[in-house]
Amino acid sequence: MEQKKQNKMGTRPILPLILAMSLPAMMSMLVQALYNVVDSYFVAQVSESALTAVSLVFPIQNLLIAVAVGTGVGLNSLISRRLGERNQKDADSAATHGLLIGLLNWLFFALLGIFFSRTFFTLFTANPEIIAMGESYMSIVCIGSVGCCVSINIEKTLQATGDMIHPMLSQLLGAITNIILDPLFIFGIGPFPQMGVAGAAVATIIGQIASMLYLLFVLFTKKHGVSVVLRGFKPTLSMIKNIYAVGFPAIIMQSIGSVMVVGMNAILIAFSETAVAFFGIYFKLQSFVFMPVFGLNQGLLPIIGFNYGARSRHRVTQTVKWGSIIAVIIMASGTILFWALPAELLGIFNASEQMLAIGVPALRTISLCFIPAALGIVFSSAFQALGKGFSSLFISILRQLIVILPVSLAFAVLTHDLTVVWYAFPIAETFSLIASVLIYAKLYRNVLMGLPEYGEQ
Repeated sequence: MEQKKQNKMGTRPILPLILAMSLPAMMSMLVQALYNVVDSYFVAQVSESALTAVSLVFPIQNLLIAVAVGTGVGLNSLISRRLGERNQKDADSAATHGLLIGLLNWLFFALLGIFFSRTFFTLFTANPEIIAMGESYMSIVCIGSVGCCVSINIEKTLQATGDMIHPMLSQLLGAITNIILDPLFIFGIGPFPQMGVAGAAVATIIGQIASMLYLLFVLFTKKHGVSVVLRGFKPTLSMIKNIYAVGFPAIIMQSIGSVMVVGMNAILIAFSETAVAFFGIYFKLQSFVFMPVFGLNQGLLPIIGFNYGARSRHRVTQTVKWGSIIAVIIMASGTILFWALPAELLGIFNASEQMLAIGVPALRTISLCFIPAALGIVFSSAFQALGKGFSSLFISILRQLIVILPVSLAFAVLTHDLTVVWYAFPIAETFSLIASVLIYAKLYRNVLMGLPEYGEQ
């Protein structure tokens, strides 16, 4: 019975398998998107300075999540490929390495929070209120980041074995805990102390630690496709290198989004502060469209990796095909929503008339990028699953930096028309899609064509 559970990624029909593997992750990603909106709402009730302080911490939080998720992607890719190759020893070793690496990542960010929080904020502002709130928030989030660093590695390890339910439950537990505790610690409701911005940080790390404790319980008490054995464990440089062959490009991919935001804000501020404010709202809105596709990718990655390791070309290509179809359906729905109800979507955030004048045409223009983005994201996930992390990194840099920022700047300088600047988004996604198709075609000829049609039995 256990053997059948371990091998479902190599035997179950592709479409039902993708749905079973992806739907839990898609649901938890939607909850994460909801949490981001709710968390910002509560912090904004404290003061505008509080929201500014938390916003300034965003690059550090983004870096923390990038390191954790990137490392997890490397683990997921390696473990799923080794399981497909039936190399149980290396799969178990990678899973055990994941716990150690998670603790080392946490140590790095804890030291960052202890020694550099105040210095970081003095680089951006001289406002003592913002510095005090920001230093408190950043130090708590970084020092308490053990929950984030360890839980994400366990999530990706379990997903690599085909277990999508326990990772989903852990993310739901963390997000719901955070949402409940946010107002209690921020405003001091009932027996809870009134901590302001620091309370938001405390709620965040408690939610992350709750997820970690649940996943540790699952990891050591339930049966899985891998076993973590700590007694006599000796880390090896070769295993760490194999993890980060895919993990390091994934870390860079997760990080460059914030660079793009900084660059776009620098371009948009020349038009108005409202344009910058709208761009922040756009990211909250688009997360409800993109997050399900990212959840879909969490299901695709282990399926592709397993079947690549099992040398089944048909199952790899079918997974990419069905993943692309599902992603396009999701993104097409988002495009229709952004075209049909742009004013209503902006109204959620009490948009002013000026915001509506900027945002309504902007949402419609930017949403033209959704469908090519869907395909590009699926191809990028396939590259990671096949162990080609740097191909995935190239596509991400192409779509978020190389094309979009120069095109946006050129449109802004040449036309002085904000409505034209937004066309940089569909242009960038179209270029990255063309590059993705060319890279995938090359991988198909040079790598996948060398595999048996239905794998080695």
